[in-house]
Amino acid sequence: MWKEKYKIGVPIVDQQHEELFKRVSDFIHTVQKKGVWEEKIDKVKETMVFMQEYVVVHFDDEEMYQEKIQYPDLDEHKQKHIQFKEAVGNYVKRFNEEGYSEELVQEFSGKLVAWLIMHVAAMDQKIGEYVDTQERGEL
Repeated sequence: MWKEKYKIGVPIVDQQHEELFKRVSDFIHTVQKKGVWEEKIDKVKETMVFMQEYVVVHFDDEEMYQEKIQYPDLDEHKQKHIQFKEAVGNYVKRFNEEGYSEELVQEFSGKLVAWLIMHVAAMDQKIGEYVDTQERGEL
């Protein structure tokens, strides 16, 4: 899933994005492979813990960087991060209440992939473009 074109030119952010893509890709592979569903639930739970913890670290790092460079769309970016954290939190709540059904996990995995690609490929690319224009003195 990871593509070099997703890099924005900020090493820490690029490394974190690559790790996110790797983890989500592993998760999707586990969920979609043939086998007994109950044997996959540990991987699902592991991914949920990772997403809850790692995205907070990643979002904090990304937002600190945006503050440092005085990124003009920081507030909008923060809102998208808040929405994602809330969405993950809602799925955690649903998993706790409804269980880890294959249908619910498949729904979550689809939303996760869509969000990750759209956010990194669209919103985060704007950070790299902003840095490029700053370095060229176009601001």
